[in-house]
Amino acid sequence: MKTKVTYIISDINKALAFEWIAAYMDKDRIDLNFILLNPGDSATEQVLREMKVPVLRIVCRGKKDWPKAWLAIYKQLRKDKPDGVHCHLQQACILGLSAAKAAGVTRRIHTRHHSSLHHIYMPKGIFWDKFINRLSTKIVAISGQVKKILVEWEKVPEQKVVYIPHGFLLESFSKPNPQIVAALRTKYVPVNATPVIGVISRFTEWKGIQYIIPAFATVLEQYPNALLLLFNANGDYASQINALLQELPASSYKTISFEKDIAAAYHLMDVFVHTPIDEHSEAFGQIYIESMAAGVPMVATLSGIANDILVHKQNAWIANYKDAASIATGITTILSDVDLKQSLINNERITADLFSLQHMINSLTELYESD
Repeated sequence: MKTKVTYIISDINKALAFEWIAAYMDKDRIDLNFILLNPGDSATEQVLREMKVPVLRIVCRGKKDWPKAWLAIYKQLRKDKPDGVHCHLQQACILGLSAAKAAGVTRRIHTRHHSSLHHIYMPKGIFWDKFINRLSTKIVAISGQVKKILVEWEKVPEQKVVYIPHGFLLESFSKPNPQIVAALRTKYVPVNATPVIGVISRFTEWKGIQYIIPAFATVLEQYPNALLLLFNANGDYASQINALLQELPASSYKTISFEKDIAAAYHLMDVFVHTPIDEHSEAFGQIYIESMAAGVPMVATLSGIANDILVHKQNAWIANYKDAASIATGITTILSDVDLKQSLINNERITADLFSLQHMINSLTELYESD
């Protein structure tokens, strides 16, 4: 008999991970349906409907909609009688897990998608984290660091926490469409701009971009034609980041707010840089895996999943936290040492293989079928 699982997700527009799960989950073993809490239609909802996956959208624009949304979830769960629910993101977890418990659903799972964010920046959020933790019968930790925060910081019983890292369709990063790569190169990289240093990160304080920019200024001293590409260039720290960028030559950097073909964008880069400011700010850090799958040598600090998988000068150059000089040394060393660069590329692709989509699907299937 198939196990029936309802995914309850809030506040998404385009989320490839859920589309991949819906497409590749073994339909002979798991019967999936979705409840989406959103203000309106979304790209992922459209994809799910095209795949003929059952999906219910419940309008939820914030706390004022919680009572109606909760009741709608409760009624749907009473109607569908799933064996379990799997909730993602805060509103879905608060409403979905509590409605599931009221509806008599005994397997209540949520994935913890953030790490220390509430402890450091939003202490009022800790109340909701603990509320969600209590309602869950199992919690998916996407990295060792997230598991540490759940168990050591929030005192969740260790047996309640299941370690399942994100999985990826690695081929989409390792083998993008060459025509798309060429089009992006024409769009973003001037003819004489080389080497290209890439960053894919929101402009928020804990991502550490404020240390990458002065590091790049040092790189320019040795490589005056270098180009810094900053994707996802928006966020609550934008004014500070933009002020630092003004100190660079205008032709030496480009900011890109959104690029839909981000998998292909990695292939514009000679070095990829991701330097969060501490070990726990990043819950996972999917761009660590994406850049490795794409075969781009990386300068990184250890945060989120990087704590579990990165080894200095084996599959990445590990920089010190909040240290522009350390970041610059990593970039220039990779650019100047051809053997090291190739070794990093070879080893990081091996590491990326550990994060295949099928591995995650297998782990989730086992979790859903367990008592």
